[in-house]
Amino acid sequence: MPFLVEIKKKIGAVQNTRKITKAMELVAASRMKQFQRKAVGTRSYAWGLLDALQQDVASLQETVFGERRETGKVLFVILTSDKGLCGALNQQLIRTLWRSERWKALAPHERALITIGKKSFEAATHAGITPLERFEGLSEQMTPVKALAVIDKILGYWERGEVKEIVLVSPHYVNPFVFHPTLKTYLPFTSDMIETHGVWRGDGASAVVPEAMPVDFHEPSKERVSEALAIQLIETLFLQAFYELKATEYSSRMVAMKNATEAADEMVRSLTLSYNKARQGAITQQLAELTGGSLAIE
Repeated sequence: MPFLVEIKKKIGAVQNTRKITKAMELVAASRMKQFQRKAVGTRSYAWGLLDALQQDVASLQETVFGERRETGKVLFVILTSDKGLCGALNQQLIRTLWRSERWKALAPHERALITIGKKSFEAATHAGITPLERFEGLSEQMTPVKALAVIDKILGYWERGEVKEIVLVSPHYVNPFVFHPTLKTYLPFTSDMIETHGVWRGDGASAVVPEAMPVDFHEPSKERVSEALAIQLIETLFLQAFYELKATEYSSRMVAMKNATEAADEMVRSLTLSYNKARQGAITQQLAELTGGSLAIE
């Protein structure tokens, strides 16, 4: 019965696929928890810095990172994953950038792009855009020291006066099933920029405002403290965006693989039912043929 053999092969193939998707689901869940802890921890630290700086924005605006400029391009930095199989994460981030008013309001010569992640580079290439810089395969063991390789490139354009604004596109991690693509100003530092980062807003709803921290400036000078805090904030905001990207990526991949595993289970049940029906039909047919043959002999 060749058709039964074919169904049996299909069942085996689907079961093998299920083993792979289940393993990927477990791996993604494990890594998601790691980056979830890092994302939440870094977010709390960033909020503390933002709250401290919000009490003395004027000093921050006097640094090179708070300089208002009339000339130069607007630099967009987008973070996506290197790999797929993570639901609509990358598509939503890319769509958020392409459809944003800040992007569409600028002529091509007025904007520039840096891609972090293979998927954003592929999207830019498909759209006919050549990024200023591209970063792929960043270590998942990201630290402030390792982040400097990326941050130095980004800040280089700012320090050379080539850009007047830097905008960061990244996901805001909420829970394993929910994230929100965000588009925020990275530089220059302004009161609005600090407020937007410190109190995340999504879909018109405000997040909880962190409690105010008393800050007193002593030695060294107030200017040196402000500059040191500004650099620390730049590094922290990038690390926060990176960790939230990774937490969202693995959350999305875990959910995608969970759905794939459930679909494989359903397919195995359906194929098994078809196999049993076909086998029962074949047995019934054979019994009928045997009965008919014995009656003919008699």
